[in-house]
Amino acid sequence: MPALRMHWSCGASSACAALAFTLLPCLSNAQAGPGQSTRNTVVGGDVKQHANAVLAIMTYTTVPDVTTSNLSVNSGTTGNPGFGQTQFGGGFTISKSVPLYLEGTLAYSRYDPIFIATNGAEQRAVPTRWNTFSGTVGIGWDFRITDELVFRPILNGTIGRVSSDLKVGQSIFNHVTDRNLQFLENGSLDAYGYGGSLMLDYEHYRENYEIDAELRATDIYLRSFGGSSEAVQGSAMAQQVSLWTRWRAPTGWHALDRPIRYVLEAAYSHYFGDSAGVLGFNDLTSLGVGLELDSSKYPIFITRTRAMVRYVFGHNVHGVSLGFAMSF
Repeated sequence: MPALRMHWSCGASSACAALAFTLLPCLSNAQAGPGQSTRNTVVGGDVKQHANAVLAIMTYTTVPDVTTSNLSVNSGTTGNPGFGQTQFGGGFTISKSVPLYLEGTLAYSRYDPIFIATNGAEQRAVPTRWNTFSGTVGIGWDFRITDELVFRPILNGTIGRVSSDLKVGQSIFNHVTDRNLQFLENGSLDAYGYGGSLMLDYEHYRENYEIDAELRATDIYLRSFGGSSEAVQGSAMAQQVSLWTRWRAPTGWHALDRPIRYVLEAAYSHYFGDSAGVLGFNDLTSLGVGLELDSSKYPIFITRTRAMVRYVFGHNVHGVSLGFAMSF
């Protein structure tokens, strides 16, 4: 049976399966948001500028990453637009004899800019909500350097959609004919992406402790296509380097006839290209601690259950998340 893992974090061991549900961390005090402004006229290229920012936001959801899997940014002091995203993903290597690696992620994000509709001397704020759905798949191959270290190149492909659910009375736009409104009023934009990743996967397992570590570099190009408005087109580069590590060891306590393990995690992600600075930061760090129950002695589907608390922080952002995972 192939080794399988399902996870929302980057770097879970390919020797187990994990399914995690995580609460949104509440990040605050971000100094900059997509597009760098919450108020724009609907005339000209401003909507296109924000659409490019939405594609840049989509770059955060193309790779399984513990630091951005669940993210919410909102600043009441600066008035920057609200942003939130959540991601679910996983990957597995079929076996050591067939070292084919497969991965996939599904993600949703919400971006809430505010535009200004101009009607002569009258100006009126128009709140909008842009929803982004994206999915990424990857196929790779494990080249074993040692018994514990694997080099893994991965080919990635992404597909996504940005849609606006603005519903306002036509009177707001009586004298506004800019074609950008085609997108603001329940418009949509599709995007595709292609690229790849390089990963080093280290697994050091002993009876008294287990160490997992993954170093990953990703480069994926995103470009829009189709859509309901020709005025809203764009592209973005997803460029990211991340490091994820985990330590597991027995606590000395026992349950279900197996040791209870404590778990320590640390992760760091640095963003390049269009991902850098689009939410006001270039890197994020996550520190986690948790406990793990081992039920492998019993003939049940779940072999391990793990609860984690993580603290995520970066430049002017911080937050806490609670995670729950099951291994199969």
